[in-house]
Amino acid sequence: MNRWGVLGSFAVAAVLLAGCEQVNSAVDGANGAVDKVSACTEALGLADLNPLVDPQKIKARAVDKEKRLRELAGQVQDQQVKNALVTMADSYVEVQKERFEDLGVVGKWAERNVKRLDALRKACG
Repeated sequence: MNRWGVLGSFAVAAVLLAGCEQVNSAVDGANGAVDKVSACTEALGLADLNPLVDPQKIKARAVDKEKRLRELAGQVQDQQVKNALVTMADSYVEVQKERFEDLGVVGKWAERNVKRLDALRKACG
């Protein structure tokens, strides 16, 4: 192969490698978007508590929800979503500390949680 043939081969290889890098970058970006969508979908599905259930069951569910929300926050790359997930997790720590036998406490927690859910929805949108 002459010198121009070798240079041409290197040029073609460089273009192909650059194209592969762009594809890899696009795939990584798409995977990040899927992670955000998955995390948001699961987190929004976790955001409930039935105050008519036994207070001990509420606290046990709150522990599970807090743990899962923190796991999701650790997996998602979007900082706004991560912050919203941590804030939601913190709300379930409150549940673990509160006296949920008192409906006034339940009402106040629900009111705060609606605002936190709205922030999560906005971050996920």
